[in-house]
Amino acid sequence: MSTEQENSTHFGYKQVATEDKVNMVRGVFDSVASQYDIMNDLMSFGIHRIWKRVAIQLSNVREGEKVLDLAGGTGDLTILFEKRVGKKGSVVLADINSEMLRTGRDRLIDKGLTQNINFAQVNAECLPFEDNSFDCVCIAFGLRNVTDKSAALRSMMRVLKPGGRVIVLEFSHPTDKVTKTVYDFYSFKLMPKIGKFVAKDEDSYRYLAESIRMHPKQDDLKNMMEEAGLERCEYFNMSQGVVAVHRGYKF
Repeated sequence: MSTEQENSTHFGYKQVATEDKVNMVRGVFDSVASQYDIMNDLMSFGIHRIWKRVAIQLSNVREGEKVLDLAGGTGDLTILFEKRVGKKGSVVLADINSEMLRTGRDRLIDKGLTQNINFAQVNAECLPFEDNSFDCVCIAFGLRNVTDKSAALRSMMRVLKPGGRVIVLEFSHPTDKVTKTVYDFYSFKLMPKIGKFVAKDEDSYRYLAESIRMHPKQDDLKNMMEEAGLERCEYFNMSQGVVAVHRGYKF
């Protein structure tokens, strides 16, 4: 591999310098933060709420446990986790993007849900937490934006307690040709136009569609989790593979 290839990565379908990607992704989410929840409902027809609840169920989080909600953004999963862990447990809402984190923090404060919730601006590739800190680490719709996904998975593995679970909820790859055809048309023709009309940002939603296509396929991500040291790795397709939940354990 040439030095040029080693120092570059993809930003959607574009090749960019590795050191530039974090700032470029930050620009995307700075732009969409204020309209993020509305756009999620519009783009998924509200189905994202079901996907998230399935991920919560698969996490097997119980009362009193500690959860790290990576790329937690506006706090949808943090709210659901908080109900599960109760007053004896805790949740850390973490995101690399300050605007998304601010939006999530303000939302949770408005709901009066900060008693057992902490907030942290972190990079998933190098988490600033001690080893064996969390019973569950979840990253939802965020791993595809991470520059070094393998480093992020290793970092999640490190901060996980023995017996803990990593949950990756992410857009994935349709399992049949009909779904793929419809999904491609929606993603590249309609989604950017919805972004332009609602969020006044067509380019960011075009990038999001491209980033989904560049994300590893289900079996490839499962292998990456195993290479990071996680065991009993498995995945669960939803909506014909448009979205998948991956789960792995630390023993």
